[in-house]
Amino acid sequence: MSEFHTPITAILLLDLSLLTMMLFVAVAMLRSRHLFAVVMLSGIYSLLSAAFFVSLDAVDVAFTEAAVGAGVSTVLMLGGMLLTARREKPTTPGRQPVALAAVIAAGAALIYATIDMPAFGDPNSPANAYVGRLYVENTPSDIEVPNIVTAVLASYRGFDTLGEVVVVFTAGVAVILLLGVGSVRGGRKVADRNGGASAEPPRQEGRG
Repeated sequence: MSEFHTPITAILLLDLSLLTMMLFVAVAMLRSRHLFAVVMLSGIYSLLSAAFFVSLDAVDVAFTEAAVGAGVSTVLMLGGMLLTARREKPTTPGRQPVALAAVIAAGAALIYATIDMPAFGDPNSPANAYVGRLYVENTPSDIEVPNIVTAVLASYRGFDTLGEVVVVFTAGVAVILLLGVGSVRGGRKVADRNGGASAEPPRQEGRG
């Protein structure tokens, strides 16, 4: 029985470096109590994830992660911060044995599931031997698009892409409605949250 050995290459070192930085950013997010810093670190985490996907030759996923994770999500969270305080309220940490047991069980199940995963880049894996081969063989005749990734996103799974766009658009509209953009009431709420003056102009009482 032959064993699969992964040689130490520059790409492998790059992947390990990106995963290490993602781990440090995630820990910093958990320890930070400043909401603005958490949002910025979340954007950095998304950019590192996009770079990791590029290293894995998943450029389409990298574009989505960079646009939605680091771009749109960061803007929406910054907009949502206008409705709350800038710093997390201090809380007394307590023990949650049920939550800890659930996390440990889920983590153990995920680790156990990776045992049966095929080796990275294995041409005999189901993804490369069946679905991937069908895309490569049928895309030129079915879609007549030279880029297979574009054909998959825009045609084969076009409804899924449309659903993702609808979700992002709905989230943006929800944030705008929560903020009350363009209304005096919304401006007054934002000003009160930030400790500033009200956005509503003072009323002038008439004589008489």
